[in-house]
Amino acid sequence: MQQQLFIGGEWKTASSYMTLKSPYTGEVIAEVAEATAEDAKAAILAASDARAQMRAMPAHQRSAILEKLADLLEERRDDAARIIAREASKPWKAALAEVDRTVQTYKFAAEEAKRIHGETIPLDAAPGGEGRMAYTLKEPVGVVGAITPFNFPMNLVAHKVGPALAAGNTVVLKPAEQTPLSAYLIAELLEQAGLPAGALNVISGDGKTIGDVLVTDPRVSYITFTGSPAVGTEIRSKAGLKRVTLELGSNAAVIIDRDTDVEAIIDRCVSGAFANQGQVCISVQRIYVVDELYDPFVSRFIEATRRLKTGDPLDPDTDVSALISAKDVERVREWLEEAVQAGARIALGGHAEGGILEPTVLLDVDPTSKVSCREVFAPLVLIHSVSSIDEAISHVNDSIYGLQAGIYTRDIATALDAADKLEVGGVVINDIPSFRVDHMPYGGVKQSGTGREGVKYAMEEMLETKLVIIKR
Repeated sequence: MQQQLFIGGEWKTASSYMTLKSPYTGEVIAEVAEATAEDAKAAILAASDARAQMRAMPAHQRSAILEKLADLLEERRDDAARIIAREASKPWKAALAEVDRTVQTYKFAAEEAKRIHGETIPLDAAPGGEGRMAYTLKEPVGVVGAITPFNFPMNLVAHKVGPALAAGNTVVLKPAEQTPLSAYLIAELLEQAGLPAGALNVISGDGKTIGDVLVTDPRVSYITFTGSPAVGTEIRSKAGLKRVTLELGSNAAVIIDRDTDVEAIIDRCVSGAFANQGQVCISVQRIYVVDELYDPFVSRFIEATRRLKTGDPLDPDTDVSALISAKDVERVREWLEEAVQAGARIALGGHAEGGILEPTVLLDVDPTSKVSCREVFAPLVLIHSVSSIDEAISHVNDSIYGLQAGIYTRDIATALDAADKLEVGGVVINDIPSFRVDHMPYGGVKQSGTGREGVKYAMEEMLETKLVIIKR
């Protein structure tokens, strides 16, 4: 299979192609176009030329296109999941769940397309405002540059493309190098759904080459990026006066209070730690358990983790498959070795076979170890004993990140106090920090990023406010 670029409503042959291989088997999946800087500029030009048509398109028509996309994707559910499973090595059941969430995200975008509105302003509230009326309009920002990661290659595309099109913008999409095929499928389906040529352009290839063009080109009004803090910081520094939304990851934590029913939450915590091989921005990486529950929690957690099945992502029974690259396997092994040398104890796992790292549980971890203070993005979790909830909150906050955190407690005062004190973008009470539905505001503080996703909230960043004043 040879995957071409999608620019200006046409499938374009590239000057060179990269070989895309399965992270699990190493087999060749496709030959994927590598866009040059000139290709990126051509995509921006196509998006710029399509601005007027998208801006003039009635809200009901934008909504109908997005609804049609959702319907087409639902019809191709198994095909889409197979693409995700092959290119990202995401276990089959997780890939199906991602497709289902993606359908929902586009449906939310279709609904929000009809809800864009301004407000009236009572100018006579100020002296000198008499005899005037005012109202605001919400207008599309123009060309949106969207840069997406590998871990949710279809739904995180939806969180950028859906709101952008709902708001009447055009898009140049740069998917992750390892997972471009799911993005190209969306381009194909949007073409079938009736999206005007140039409203969505998809260009795969080297992230720096394409990213630099998107970030610096004055025709691009807004950048939305999900990825590492290092790249996010570089984008922010180069973007100038462009609007920028950054979702940059975390080392998410959950706190277990002394009144928690351990048996009732174990499976949920295990799922939060190891779903998609831990390659989730809000994966459970750190668990803080009040002293008296620590031993039973660790025992049951390990017991439940042993039941997870590793293997082929296309096997419906697989829970954990290969990490996205051999380089990541090696990185995690190095971080593990560093943690062990600093006194950590591997209670379970720690071994890798091929691209698969066994689900790993670490105890007694030095908080300065990389596996604790950086985003591990792997099937690895740390469990700590704490004497109080306040101590746990202090540990959670002792981080450069702040995306989401969870706390299990039956005490409402404890819950509300934690919600107040935790330095994160979202606090989840009586659940893990990995909880997310696609219409909620989602984003972090500190090095977890700036701005918010969630369709309605993303659209707020993709719309300009214009004031109109009329003097009688």
